[in-house]
Amino acid sequence: MIEYLIYFPILIPLITAIAIKLSWPIKITRKLILYFGPILTLACSIYIYNKFDKLNSNFDIINIFDNITISLGIEPISMVFLIMVNTLWLVATAYSLGYMISNNEKRLGNFFLFFSISISCANGAALSSNLITLFIFYELLTISTYPLVTHKGDEQSKASGRKYLLILLGTSLCFFLPAIGYVYHLSGGLEFVDQGLLFTNLLPDQINNLEISILLILFVFGISKAAVMPFHSWLPAAMVAPTPVSALLHAVAVVKVGVFSIIKILVYTFGIELLHGLNIVDLLVYICGFTIIATSIIALKQDNLKRLLAYSTISQLSYVIIAILILTPSAIIAATMHLIAHAVSKITLFFAAGAIYTSTGFTNISEMNGIGKNLKVVCFAFTLGAMSLIGLPILVGFTSKWYIVQSAASDSQWIILSIITISTLLNIGYFTPIIYKFFFTQKNANKKFKDLPLTINFAILSCCILMVILFLYPTLIIEVIKNVQ
Repeated sequence: MIEYLIYFPILIPLITAIAIKLSWPIKITRKLILYFGPILTLACSIYIYNKFDKLNSNFDIINIFDNITISLGIEPISMVFLIMVNTLWLVATAYSLGYMISNNEKRLGNFFLFFSISISCANGAALSSNLITLFIFYELLTISTYPLVTHKGDEQSKASGRKYLLILLGTSLCFFLPAIGYVYHLSGGLEFVDQGLLFTNLLPDQINNLEISILLILFVFGISKAAVMPFHSWLPAAMVAPTPVSALLHAVAVVKVGVFSIIKILVYTFGIELLHGLNIVDLLVYICGFTIIATSIIALKQDNLKRLLAYSTISQLSYVIIAILILTPSAIIAATMHLIAHAVSKITLFFAAGAIYTSTGFTNISEMNGIGKNLKVVCFAFTLGAMSLIGLPILVGFTSKWYIVQSAASDSQWIILSIITISTLLNIGYFTPIIYKFFFTQKNANKKFKDLPLTINFAILSCCILMVILFLYPTLIIEVIKNVQ
């Protein structure tokens, strides 16, 4: 029975989605279904983690062609990602229910239907044991999140949805899919393997540096969910969606599947040894460095809080890519740690932004004078999330930045150290004025504050606790990633 457990994180969210669709008119069952799905999926993910040593083989689903099979498997990076997704799904469900009802959002059944389907796709990407399976779940995630981006149904949402599909589907079909085809042409397989498929299956004279460089460029730009410039503009455009969708895009599923896919492909398709000394790696570091600094500067100029957080996300995603491009075993830990740190920190920030909107109706930072006096929990949580991304101790963002800096310093990557330093100063530059405005400016005496649902405060506090726990016990992640060969 243990071998069938690997299907459960994909099937349970799908069954949850079907149950939501069929039983949504019955009010008494709604919350039961909404919470039962995430709890059961998380429990299965933790059980798989505990039985990890017994799940060391791949499980084929459909054989398409010779050596091209849709199959599932589990390895250390996937294990960490799987637990992260399903932990945050549970928290996001509690938050979304309170937010959507408080803001009188329509079509809640459809919202939670596609939310559950997107989690199933994210879990499928996590459990993919080869490139074609990853590609399929990657594309299904794009399609399943489109109705969430366009949830409001107005012209602005539809325009943003078109941009979302055009960039994400366009880049994956033009770059990602051809890269997969080229890997198959070179190696005769698509499986993720220890030390890297290309590194272990090919002799040095069977592949040259130009071919490796072309492949690497195709993968990095083809996986545009990672939002490396110039394929980043879909992310700020998608901020027209309700805040729970923004949290899903930034922290739980979409962009995290992007950077997770890049980490997994570099480690298990290329193998980090194969990429050492390539000029294309240096070029990608510069491109990601430019993305980090440019989007941080753009964030400085934003008044809309969600757009500021969107540009912050673009910057932080390139942190993960820069980290893995250091190409050392410690860099794998650094990249995975920052993926998790950003997920927990950014979902806290979006939850806080949504709570501010729910209580006050404010979306612009310039309107938020003195709101910390009335929204103490929310503004304190926002402060913690910001401090985590800046990289201050007692929060998980410090741990991940520490590992990035340590990995870069040990490999004499002074450019990366300079990028991280400049970016950290810019993080301080765009987060500090918001915190100051919350707590140290005079509030509008005539402004009334609406009480927040318990589920919103619960979700926000849960994320704050997670940021501290992951700082205090980083070995929960590090010990798993150390098993990467």
